[in-house]
Amino acid sequence: MEPKPLKDKQGAIAQAYRILPEDLRTSFLEALAELEDNACHRAHHFPHTQLHKVAGTKKNVYRAYIDKISGWRIHVQYGENNYIEINEVLTGKEHDDGLKIINRRKNKYS
Repeated sequence: MEPKPLKDKQGAIAQAYRILPEDLRTSFLEALAELEDNACHRAHHFPHTQLHKVAGTKKNVYRAYIDKISGWRIHVQYGENNYIEINEVLTGKEHDDGLKIINRRKNKYS
């Protein structure tokens, strides 16, 4: 079974490692691994990240949790050729304003 390819045009993975607390870095890697797992996409079951569409956006942006309790999240979009494009990592403080952030940072979302 081939993994779902990830694209990181924005440098979100490098940014995540700069801003993520050390105790969440393993959770971040687990989230990326789950996003790459074709079985999760086929079954529409994401136990770690709880991948779901961000309501209220026309750009088809999806939210994946790194850690739901602390609020750290990843915003992704499905791109061409079944790629998953990682747009950005949101800190625990930004997660409540997810839709505002998407609208404010339109250049990061295709």
